[in-house]
Amino acid sequence: MNDTPQLGIGIGWRPEIADTVEALSGVDWVEAVAENVCPGHLPDSLVRLRERGVTVVPHGVSLGLGGADRPDARRLADLAERAEALGSPLVTEHIAFVRAGGALTASPVLEAGHLLPVPRTRDALRVLCENIRVAQDSLPVPLAVENIAALISWPDEEMSEGQFLAELVERTGVRLLIDVANLHTNHVNRGEDPAKALDELPVEAIAYVHVAGGVERDGVWHDTHAHPVTAPVLDVLAGLRARVAPPGVLLERDDDFPPAAELAGELTTIRETITAAAAVAPLRPPTGTGTGAGTGVVTGAAVTEERAAGGTDAARGRLALGEAALLSSLVAGTPAPEGFDPRRLRVQSRALAAKRAGVVAKIAPELPEILGEGFRPAFLAYAAHTPMRGGYRRDALDFAESLLIERRPEDSAARRRLTLWWRERAASRPPRRATRIFRVARAALAGR
Repeated sequence: MNDTPQLGIGIGWRPEIADTVEALSGVDWVEAVAENVCPGHLPDSLVRLRERGVTVVPHGVSLGLGGADRPDARRLADLAERAEALGSPLVTEHIAFVRAGGALTASPVLEAGHLLPVPRTRDALRVLCENIRVAQDSLPVPLAVENIAALISWPDEEMSEGQFLAELVERTGVRLLIDVANLHTNHVNRGEDPAKALDELPVEAIAYVHVAGGVERDGVWHDTHAHPVTAPVLDVLAGLRARVAPPGVLLERDDDFPPAAELAGELTTIRETITAAAAVAPLRPPTGTGTGAGTGVVTGAAVTEERAAGGTDAARGRLALGEAALLSSLVAGTPAPEGFDPRRLRVQSRALAAKRAGVVAKIAPELPEILGEGFRPAFLAYAAHTPMRGGYRRDALDFAESLLIERRPEDSAARRRLTLWWRERAASRPPRRATRIFRVARAALAGR
C-alpha cells in the first residue's frame, strides 16, 4: 500500500482542548470525531489548523460496520461529506457493532451508545467484508478500520484477532487503524497476546496507529482515554514499530484533559518510543499468513464457503440474532445469551450505563445542575431498564421525561426547573407524544 499518506505524529482534536492542540509544537496531524463536525460550519480551530497545513482525519464512531445490517446510506453520505469538507486523505471507522435488532430480527432497534465487539466467526467476517465494500464504494477517499477494546468475549470464535484482520484485508483491500492500547486491553481482559496479533496481522496495511490511556480495576482493563498512556501500551507500540514503520501515530484523549505540558510530554514519549524501537532492531517481516497487500477480491474458496453457508444474507440473519441477544442482555436486562460469562456481561453493562450518564451530563449539563448529586444514581437506575433510543440527546430527554412521569425530583423547585427544561427541548416531538407528556409537565408545574 505505497499510496498510504505519511502522517507523522498527531493528537486527537477535541473542542475542549482545541486551543491547546493548536499551540502544541510538533503536531503533524489531528483526528476529529466525524459526528462532532458540521461540514458547513467547521470549527474555527480546525480551519486554522488546515490553513497551517495540518492534516485532519475524520474518525467515525456510529456507522456500525460490524452490525448485521448493511451500512446506512445517510451515515455514509455524512462521513463522505466530512472527508471532503476537511480535505482529508482518508477516513476511519471501527470493526464493531453499535446497534442491533430491527427488521432482521423483527424486534425493536437497540442502541449501545458504545463500540461492541463482533464475533470472530466466518459469518461475521462475510457480513463485515460486504459492509466494508459498500462503505468503500460510497466514500471519496480510502477507508481504514480500527480494532476495538473489549470487556467480553464471544463463545465459539473461529479465528484470532490477527487472523480475522488478515483475512479482512485480503478480501477487501481495506486499510487498518491499529490501536495498540486496545491490543493491551484485550490482553488483560481476554488473555490475547499482543505479540501474536501483531505477528498475524498484515502490518503493511496499517494506515496509522492509536495510542491511549486506561486503568485497571478488579482485574479488568478499562480503555478510558482519560488516563495517561501506560508502559505496557508503549511496549506494544514498540513491538509494532519493530515490525513496520507506521505512517502515522496518534495520541487519543477524550476526557479529564490534563495540562498542555502533560499532553506535550506524552507526545514526546511516543516519539521516543518509536525512535528507540527503530534503533534497537531492524524491521522484521510478520510471521503470519497475511500479505498486507489486500487484493480486495473474494477468492474462489471464499465464494464456495459463502455458498455452502447459505450466502451473506443467511449470515446476516444469524449474526443479527446473536448481536440482538447480546445487546438486549447489556442494555435491557434480558438473560445472558448461552456461552457468555454473566459476570463479565454485568461489568460491560455497568460500563455502558456509566458512559451514557457521562455523555448525557456533557450534552445536557443542566440535568446534573438541576438534580445535583442525585443525577448519577437516578440516571443509572433509569439506564438499567431503559435502552437508549435515537442517540444521546434523545436519551437526555427520555431520562427527564421518566423522572417527570414519576413526579420526581421530590423537591418542587427542582421539579419545576426540570419541567421547564424538558418543555423547551421537547416541543418538536410528534403531537400525540407531546400532548401526553405536556400533561405530566403541567401537573408538575401545578404542584410546585
